[in-house]
Amino acid sequence: MEMLKSFVYPPPPSILLNGMSVVGLAALAKIGWSEVTGNHLKYSKFASSSTSTSPKPQPQKQPLGSFSSRTGMLCLYTPAFLAASASFFVLPSDDLRFILLKSALALHFFKRVFEVLFIHKYSGGMAVDSAIVISSSYFSSTALMLYSQNLTLGLTEPSFDMKLAGVVMFVVGIIGNLYHHVLLAKLRNEDGKKEYKIPKGGLFDVIICPHYLFEILVFWSFFLISQTIYSFTFAMGTMCYLIGRSYATRSWYLSKFDDFPKHVKALIPFVF
Repeated sequence: MEMLKSFVYPPPPSILLNGMSVVGLAALAKIGWSEVTGNHLKYSKFASSSTSTSPKPQPQKQPLGSFSSRTGMLCLYTPAFLAASASFFVLPSDDLRFILLKSALALHFFKRVFEVLFIHKYSGGMAVDSAIVISSSYFSSTALMLYSQNLTLGLTEPSFDMKLAGVVMFVVGIIGNLYHHVLLAKLRNEDGKKEYKIPKGGLFDVIICPHYLFEILVFWSFFLISQTIYSFTFAMGTMCYLIGRSYATRSWYLSKFDDFPKHVKALIPFVF
């Protein structure tokens, strides 16, 4: 326990935060495992197919309906961006760690909204129920990370101060994620056709989901900046989900493209 206190603030006096730390981690891990077993959140290439291994996916009726991918993605990221932006006014503070966390969250979700509006090229739809799940997760986690950080004000800092390492990891993660999203968009621009191709360039030459790898770095950077238990569990949960999603994505490419390079892994070069 003493060693743990060297890296994180003590558990907050909040049943909500402590409960959501456990529930959030378990829920994201379960969703990640569901991705591995073929029960996908319905967006991107899995928006309208009943399985990830169908080379010619057939439309599937969604319980709550669906809307365009662009609209869905805006619903995913806008509430979290607004929550992070509002925190500068709702939770004013001159604490450097708190300012860095607010800034990192706001910049991350601003980037995601910007990409939706000006970079990404979409061809499918998104199920409304999947949008509700993901949007709720992003919004609640952003709000709870900020609330958790607010409760640390006035407490003794952890012995190992990792916030500057977190800033470096955040910059690497957000730039790497943006770069590979641009590569994906350029792939669609080559002939103007709205169909999937095998991505190339950057880390796409060794893994099929480098954008997920860098997104994982971003969420771990939130933990390094904040050093709270809630941010740790959410980073862990997000990693579990994206591991499952990347595994499903690689399986989808293997089933759709006979010439998919077998050496290209899912998330970690040469390993997984």
